[in-house]
Amino acid sequence: MLTPQQAQDRAAALIDLARRAGADAADAIYSGGSSQSVSVRLGDLEDVDRSESEHLDLRVFAGRCSASIGSSDLSDAALGELAERAVAMARATPEDQYAGLAPEDRLLKGAFVDLDIADQTEFSPQQLRTRALAAEDAARAVAGVTNSEGGHASLAQRVFALVTSHGFAGAYQGTMHGLSATVVAGEGSGMQRDYAWRTARHAGDLPDPAEIGSQAGERTVRRLNPGRVSSGQAPLVFDPRVGGSLVGHLTGAMSGSAIARRASFLLDKGGAQLFARGIEIVDDPLRSRGLSSRPFDGEGLPVQRTTLVADGRLGGWLMDSASARQLGLQPTGHAVRGHGGSPGVGTTNLHLSAGSQSPAELMADIKDGIYVTELIGHGVNGVTGDYSRGASGYRIVNGELAGPVAEFTVAGNLIAMFEQLSVANDLEWYRSVNVPTIRIDGMTVAGD
Repeated sequence: MLTPQQAQDRAAALIDLARRAGADAADAIYSGGSSQSVSVRLGDLEDVDRSESEHLDLRVFAGRCSASIGSSDLSDAALGELAERAVAMARATPEDQYAGLAPEDRLLKGAFVDLDIADQTEFSPQQLRTRALAAEDAARAVAGVTNSEGGHASLAQRVFALVTSHGFAGAYQGTMHGLSATVVAGEGSGMQRDYAWRTARHAGDLPDPAEIGSQAGERTVRRLNPGRVSSGQAPLVFDPRVGGSLVGHLTGAMSGSAIARRASFLLDKGGAQLFARGIEIVDDPLRSRGLSSRPFDGEGLPVQRTTLVADGRLGGWLMDSASARQLGLQPTGHAVRGHGGSPGVGTTNLHLSAGSQSPAELMADIKDGIYVTELIGHGVNGVTGDYSRGASGYRIVNGELAGPVAEFTVAGNLIAMFEQLSVANDLEWYRSVNVPTIRIDGMTVAGD
């Protein structure tokens, strides 16, 4: 894997080759990564994995025609052929009036913000094994745990570089440490499983492996002997583990390309009072040690902390340059890049701000409701906002958590759900999407 400077230099060399091959404009992306992980099960070594990969992707423009191509062969000869093929492909494609690089006058200039996302801590495979065993041992020590799907410890590094033909060049490096444990409780048809995991940019920000394991074991045992729920309307409370998906549905519908295609349930709702007053949703790519922090977006534009929902009111759309041109607006610094193709749109460190009530206070007046800890399936229509997913969790009786429940479906429409959404004060920061406990009244539950 190349260093950030080497990656930037290699991408710049590919841009030069593309221009010599006849491209009017181009951008190149280097993405390299290395990872190592160790899995254990029932106290024995299960798997040791180490991988490295690197890839260069080139996007070229011939007028308004464009093509993308990539290679994992970074030799001079391979890149020269790559550039020639990309230009030939672009000349054979139809024009796209919205295609092109980001506006030159909006490119990020100057030094990048230090986001502290690269950790120098290294773990040997033996050290990773020790951490994985500690997590699994703690989970198996919980009374009622009968089997294990294993403990897991990992370390990954990533280098990303972007160079454009109109003046942007940048690269950065990040690391990710992970710990998890998954165990089983009960026997036969009454078995239940659950897990706990954490990831962090710096190893020192992770909890002790035993804490992860104990949490996994306790969660699993609490799920034993689930009951069934009756069909009808009920208030639902979403655990932070699953509540972030609701915010994800919102930001997916805020994509400029979805708005331009008129394929979003938020169509014509820009600036609308979508949530109750006081609700705030923020995207912060510049958060120190954030899991998704980055100094620039996938087109070389500056990034900044953006309030997507302020006092319950929806802000503007999330746009890359192509969707911004289509809508007659400006890109917002939310472009993301994968292997090949044009930029897409995505968020970084997203959070729903905390409220003033504790989770217990948020649930105190619920006579009969459900606390949701797991969502199953993908029954969400991004065009209409219709929402229907399998779920499991716990009953709420007179404001208190009661026994576990399973095999039911929760349904509603996201617009109506957002109107009813309220939040607790237990926001924690260890995911890419961080939310406190969420309550939504009036949802439909399909059970017995």
